[in-house]
Amino acid sequence: MQLSLEFFPPKTPEGEARWREALEGLAPLAPAYCSVTYGAGGSTRERTAETVFAIQARGLEAAPHISCIGASRESIRELLRLYAERGIRRLVALRGDLPSGMRDIGEFRHASDLVAFIRAETGRRFHVEVACYPEFHPQAPDALTDLRNFRTKVEAGADGAITQYFYNADAYFRFVEDCRRMRIGIPIVPGIMPITQFSQLARFSDACGAEIPRWLRRRMEAYGDDAASIRALGEEVVTRLCERLLEGGAPGLHFYTMNRAEPTLAICRNLGLAPQAA
Repeated sequence: MQLSLEFFPPKTPEGEARWREALEGLAPLAPAYCSVTYGAGGSTRERTAETVFAIQARGLEAAPHISCIGASRESIRELLRLYAERGIRRLVALRGDLPSGMRDIGEFRHASDLVAFIRAETGRRFHVEVACYPEFHPQAPDALTDLRNFRTKVEAGADGAITQYFYNADAYFRFVEDCRRMRIGIPIVPGIMPITQFSQLARFSDACGAEIPRWLRRRMEAYGDDAASIRALGEEVVTRLCERLLEGGAPGLHFYTMNRAEPTLAICRNLGLAPQAA
C-alpha cells in the first residue's frame, strides 16, 4: 500500500514555519513521495521549486506539480531541465486554472498535451502522475466525456493517477470499474481530504465539484462553531472511508495535508499506519 502526501508552498515566514513543522510531523509515515502544488498560471513556480528541494533535502522523494495553462513550451522545458538536474524523478502533470484577469491560456490546452510534451522532451525520465475525478470534472459536459479525457492523458504517457477528494467510496469503485472497462490500467490512488473545518471544506468542494454527502453536510452544519466536534466527526468519517477503500483494493492513499500534520496523522494512527500518540 502506497502512502503519499500533498503540500502547498508557503507564502509567509509564519507559513514556512507551519509547513516545516507539518513535514517533520508527517515524515515518520515514510511516504512514497510528497507532492507540491503549483499556483494558477505558474504563480508559485519559484516557491514550488524551493519547497520541492527542501523536501528532497529532508531525504524524502518530492513530486512537483506542473500545470500548463498560461505556460509556454519553453517555460515548461526549463522546469523539466531544472528538475532533471536536481534529481527529481516524479511529476504531477495538470492543466491547472487560468488566474483571474489572464486571457492568454498559453501553448497548451489540456493536461494530455502537457503529458505528451514531457514524454517527447524527457522520454521515461520522470514518473508522471495525472489527476482524475470519481465524481467527474465540474467542467465536463458528461461522465463519458470526462472518462475519455482521462484515457487521453493515459494514452499520452501517464504512469498513475491521483483522484480529486471524495467522501463516497462507491463513487471511487464505480469510477475504477468504468476505467477498467475502457482499458485504462494505470494505478488510480484515491485522494483523501481530512475534515477539520466545515466552512473551508464547503468552499473547496463547491469550487472543485467534490460532493459532501447531505447527511454529513447537515451534521457539520448542526455543530456550528463547535470545532472539536467537527474534527472528531471528520476523523471518524475519513477513517472509515480509508478503511473501505483499502479493503476494496485501492492501491494507496494520497493525503491532501493542507500543511498540517495532526489531521492526517490521526487518521493514519486509526488505520495502523502511524505510531500511536504518546
